[in-house]
Amino acid sequence: MADRMRWTMRTPSSRRFFLHRSAQLALVGAALPLTARSVYAALPAARSLMLDHTHTGERIALVYAVGERYVPEALSSLNHFLRDHYAGDVGVIDPQLFDLLHRVQQTLGAGQSFQVISGYRCPSTNESLRSTRGGGVAKHSLHMEGKAIDIRLPGVALGDLRDASLSLRAGGVGYYPDQQFVHIDTGRVRNW
Repeated sequence: MADRMRWTMRTPSSRRFFLHRSAQLALVGAALPLTARSVYAALPAARSLMLDHTHTGERIALVYAVGERYVPEALSSLNHFLRDHYAGDVGVIDPQLFDLLHRVQQTLGAGQSFQVISGYRCPSTNESLRSTRGGGVAKHSLHMEGKAIDIRLPGVALGDLRDASLSLRAGGVGYYPDQQFVHIDTGRVRNW
């Protein structure tokens, strides 16, 4: 009976200990991505981005590369963030596009989030937009290859964003003042 009594008395404390320890581990697990992000951000060669998506309302802020190495988890998160917001399809975004955004931000000395109007587009979305936008969407758009993004930067004149992008000579730059965005891509150097 004494052994049974000890077992019964230990069970609640063991259960409490288990629940307490589980809660602690859950908190540590939840904080890990934040901690990893902080560790990456502290590295001198870390490259980061902050993006707000105008259509989904989502926001993302992360370190996507350190030195010459891209952070796989960050690239995956960015691929999902820049998915086709019409169809939900997730494409693979060219990491050089993130480098280009980072360089544009450095050129402007800006620290705020880019507003994203369009990232990846699946072929059916691109064709649908082509047929409804009066020719303003390219048949072979680099958006379908994950090599283009349409953006603006709050607090920065659209013309200044265009000029900073052009100065890098790292791809295509389209200026759309009526729609209030600049298109940048990692294709050949050109502008319109």
